[in-house]
Amino acid sequence: MKWKLKTKLLAGVAVLATLSAPAFAGKADNSLNIAFSDEIETLDYYQTADRPGLIVGRMLYDGLISKDQATGEFVPELAESFEIISDTEIDFKIRPGVKFHNDQILTADDVVFTLNTIKTPEFNARYSIAVNWIAKAEKLDDATVRLTMTAPNPLALEMLAGNIPIYSKAYWDEAGAEGMSKAPVGTGPYKLVAMTPGVSFELQRFDGYYSGGQKADAAIEKINIKIIPEKNTQYIELMNGNLDWIWRVPTDDVERFASRPNLKVDTTPIMRIEYLELNPNKVDSPLADVRVRKAINYAVNRQQMADAFMGQGHPLIQSLCNPVQFGCETDVTTYDYNPDKAAELLAEAGVEAGTSLTIVPNGTEGVAEVIKSSLESLGLNLDITKLQVAVAQEQWYGNMHDIALTNWGAYGIGDVSMSPAAYLNGTADDIVKDPALAALVNEANTTMDRERRASLYSQIFKTIADEAYVVPLWTRSINAVMSSDLGLSVGPDEFVPFYDATWN
Repeated sequence: MKWKLKTKLLAGVAVLATLSAPAFAGKADNSLNIAFSDEIETLDYYQTADRPGLIVGRMLYDGLISKDQATGEFVPELAESFEIISDTEIDFKIRPGVKFHNDQILTADDVVFTLNTIKTPEFNARYSIAVNWIAKAEKLDDATVRLTMTAPNPLALEMLAGNIPIYSKAYWDEAGAEGMSKAPVGTGPYKLVAMTPGVSFELQRFDGYYSGGQKADAAIEKINIKIIPEKNTQYIELMNGNLDWIWRVPTDDVERFASRPNLKVDTTPIMRIEYLELNPNKVDSPLADVRVRKAINYAVNRQQMADAFMGQGHPLIQSLCNPVQFGCETDVTTYDYNPDKAAELLAEAGVEAGTSLTIVPNGTEGVAEVIKSSLESLGLNLDITKLQVAVAQEQWYGNMHDIALTNWGAYGIGDVSMSPAAYLNGTADDIVKDPALAALVNEANTTMDRERRASLYSQIFKTIADEAYVVPLWTRSINAVMSSDLGLSVGPDEFVPFYDATWN
């Protein structure tokens, strides 16, 4: 499971009532003015960890392939074609005539250099999971590169699709990591033309961009990015017409924007899911009995909580995965809200009134309190144990608690190999320790056969539901507010395809 400190944005939304409708900030000159709250520390894609930095990186750089979010298919980008040769080898035909922003031509040597450099411990890529599966890259001829994996990796294409941009060997030799951080040269649809670190970035459409990839034919000429930490300052700038787009607007503020002329709200479900983990291995816990775990599922009114705490755009989930991910089986046993059935199962299991359980909350504020109330109505006492992240993690994996309220974002990867189910593999991160389930997970995590993987994960998610190891809750969503004339939506992977933005 992933533990993350929760913070709550407090925005002065009262300013909205006093502001007039905005003029269009960027439509007149075909520019787009946006704001992020988080500082972009570096423009070296392999060293940035913040989402805004990665989003900007996907405008500056391209990889060998990309993913069509609408179909889930992998499509060519810098490679005009690719072929899986074996369980550990992929060949790429490099697209001819691709230019870097400094007008150098992309070659197979740049691809080989990048892949062989980023995988090394010395390079120290920020997200090692994206590169540590690469064994080597070699040039077969002037247009062909073969990538060899250290072992079969079913996530290889997912990692190559957006997470592994290709760098210019010549520019790296000249400027190094410092140059890529402050004056990057990529092959993306936009190039950096000006920046004030920590304050603003100006991107210009790259007129030398090649045709054939998903990012071709960007409509917006210039993208101006401001770093504005305070949400209420972003609101004022948007309402005054100085911004065209902001995101991660709290649900409490959305309705105020929705009623404003010349503005619209886009709410997008993303990969992140929220759920309850039920620990069957805590000593003397009644949760060792599947009937008790099922009773907790029946006792939780998921729809009522979603409506109360999440608002619109947060659909319920039935499995321990997001339905947009490859391999997410949704035809599983479900437990609709039924407190009478919950009480019946607790009685069958011999659970006495007054039995105490503990929950570690690491999810939406207030949800743990509602769950506590629901269980108390069945005669169970639920102690909400609030701990620092490191302590909570240590105690959870030490089997010291019965329930954990948590969420998981899958790193924005649309494959269930990055779902929480992938960690039920018998290792230290596995709270369930079900040997039969672990065997299925380990096979699914290592085979390259997509049909076989889909079949295995179907069995995995059906088992998780039948054994009631979790209470699936809902998907998270992101709210973006923008000019009503702007065509743009956040992707389910939490990336924003600004190269697809249009002025209507």
